[in-house]
Amino acid sequence: MIALGCDGAGFELMQAIKAHLSQRGVAYKDFGVGSDAPCDYPVYAQMVAKVILSGECEKGIVICGTGIGISIAANRFNGIRCALCHDVFSAKSTRLHNDANMLAMGGRVIGKGLACEIVDAWLDTGFSHEERHARRISMIDN
Repeated sequence: MIALGCDGAGFELMQAIKAHLSQRGVAYKDFGVGSDAPCDYPVYAQMVAKVILSGECEKGIVICGTGIGISIAANRFNGIRCALCHDVFSAKSTRLHNDANMLAMGGRVIGKGLACEIVDAWLDTGFSHEERHARRISMIDN
């Protein structure tokens, strides 16, 4: 299951991602807001990070205006590797090399079509399990 979280600036893009995940048959749990009204993105980063760390959800997708703040907030949790991606190459690479368990995007930065392509690339790419990448993740986590 994928955990979703967003602030008001990410609301519109998150609606498109939820529709896309539903179309793909991907189960998700929504921790986001119910409108585009301004709110505090760290609250939503924290909720998503906690359900990933608890094992309730396998991965998470978070969105704020730029994706920067919500990714910083998520990365404050040991065991969370949240990658800010605004292109498909980065989304694939962060799964292959960094085994990212959270994806952050900016609702004011990218459009709905590209965001769905990024989500697909991120969900469909597995970790490479190459020794050098596993070693580096271990260094980050420790």
